[in-house]
Amino acid sequence: MNETNAGGVRQRSVEIVVPVDNEPHVLADSIGRLHAYLEGSFPFPFRITIADTAGTDATWFTATDLTLRLPHVHALRLEEKGRGHALKHVWNRSSADVVASMDVNLSTGLEAFLPLVAPLLSGHSDLTIGSRLHRRATVARGTQREFASRFHNLLLRAGLGALPHSRLRSIGGNPISDPQCAFTAVRADVFRALAPHIEDTAWFFDTELLVLARRNGLRVHEVPVDWTDAPDAPDAPGSPDTPDSQGDIVRTAVDGLKGRGRMLRSTLTGRTRVPALPGRTSTPQVSAAHTTISSAVLPTGANTHLEHAS
Repeated sequence: MNETNAGGVRQRSVEIVVPVDNEPHVLADSIGRLHAYLEGSFPFPFRITIADTAGTDATWFTATDLTLRLPHVHALRLEEKGRGHALKHVWNRSSADVVASMDVNLSTGLEAFLPLVAPLLSGHSDLTIGSRLHRRATVARGTQREFASRFHNLLLRAGLGALPHSRLRSIGGNPISDPQCAFTAVRADVFRALAPHIEDTAWFFDTELLVLARRNGLRVHEVPVDWTDAPDAPDAPGSPDTPDSQGDIVRTAVDGLKGRGRMLRSTLTGRTRVPALPGRTSTPQVSAAHTTISSAVLPTGANTHLEHAS
């Protein structure tokens, strides 16, 4: 996956992890769309890793078939449930410079992917997250899901705001609007330093990662996204965005309370302090101005027809 450009400079690379849990009905189409989009317009080496989290149906067979048909797709089967478990496992072992994640439904518009990873590839930021609740985001979703998402984020901000130095704010001090979007990217070396301090293996994983980043003074960048619910492709069980009943909303609230409790204990015991975090190193491949780029802005001389190592 690591390559050099015409000048002999190693190009920075990205690994995108797509956790799946019994979702063969959308997997082939979504991975096909993602692969085609990245091959056609993404100017850096990339790898797509499908992480099957202990599925019991045809998901794994679909995933392995995709690896035979698409050159930049890899598959991994895990025997433990949990989106956080999947991301932690793959991200910790990745050879890429930047690691990212997105839901298999591809509800987030792919045009936001380059703006998501560019601040990390340029050396400007350490962690980036997508936001459906940003004032510049465009969202088409059901009322129940919208309510549950905003309710969940309200609980998070209310609880985590009480933790010392843990307020969810991005570069410039603006409040983070949507810590559970699941459209996330982080510098791989930074993640490896933070990973031993992340306890959650499910959907609070993203928030715990975000709080740890802010607690340790890392730069967090938020990207507004276009989001469209996929009614025929429900999110994985336990997601804050699957409020199909009042019980789901209650369970989400309870899980959030448990997560805040863990973060409070970690803060009080000093576990949120991470020593020797890697510093940021700028690179000429992407300008720091990409913190406000559109997907039309590409680095000069970028090769859009890349071969990627298995």
